[in-house]
Amino acid sequence: MDRLSRRDAGRRKRSYTDRKRGRYVKSRPAGDRLTDIAFDASIRAAAPHQISRDKGDLAYALRKQDMQRKIRVKKTANLILFVVDASWSMAVSERMSATKGAIMSLLTDAYQRRDRVGLVVFHKDRALEVLPPTNSVTLAKEALADIPVGGKTPLSHGLTLARDIFRKERLHDADTLPLMILLTDGAGNVSIGTGEPEAEAHKIAQMMQMDGIHSVTINMEHESFDQGLAAKLAEQLGGPCYTLDELKAEVLYQTVRQELDR
Repeated sequence: MDRLSRRDAGRRKRSYTDRKRGRYVKSRPAGDRLTDIAFDASIRAAAPHQISRDKGDLAYALRKQDMQRKIRVKKTANLILFVVDASWSMAVSERMSATKGAIMSLLTDAYQRRDRVGLVVFHKDRALEVLPPTNSVTLAKEALADIPVGGKTPLSHGLTLARDIFRKERLHDADTLPLMILLTDGAGNVSIGTGEPEAEAHKIAQMMQMDGIHSVTINMEHESFDQGLAAKLAEQLGGPCYTLDELKAEVLYQTVRQELDR
């Protein structure tokens, strides 16, 4: 599938699709892909050759080389999944407040683009899907009212649950454009298996990049203590790593919107 896409203000993204759905906008030579044939374009391609062709009893002769297939565009929606470290720290309440505010802002304009937003938090020894993907402000308010925090940092659990959610959503709509917003310092200390936590998280991150999941990592480590763990994780995910000057809902929201527009 051609993932080149463009954004129109106030509308969902439009992506070229190989599926027999979407608006027929142009054609190109079919080659061996003789499905979803554009008959109008095929007839036009054959027209200059009618005088020289042996048509037999046919009024109009078409050859395989004349065949043109339809190029379609289909409006697609973003699935924006926040994956947030909810393990104990002095800044966890600030982190959650900014995330909740960004989610509500994204949902406010989601009705225009049919985008959906979800939230995964990880703490103690597990990850939780606090907000399943939705475009409902009402459901989000209820789900975000009380979020558990504290404990260790099961980063691998959070990434694994996020990957499972994206894979499940793509089974329902293969054209969904996935974007993960990961808020972490990159310092996981709980493994799923018997491996070292950091190496395990990096392996899962690599698989997410291979799945085509776009990501943005927000580095939550204080500048004076930063060991570059979040940046290393972002590199495995294949996405950018940002350190925000101030973690506020509006700043986080604008960061996400800029990434979607990009």
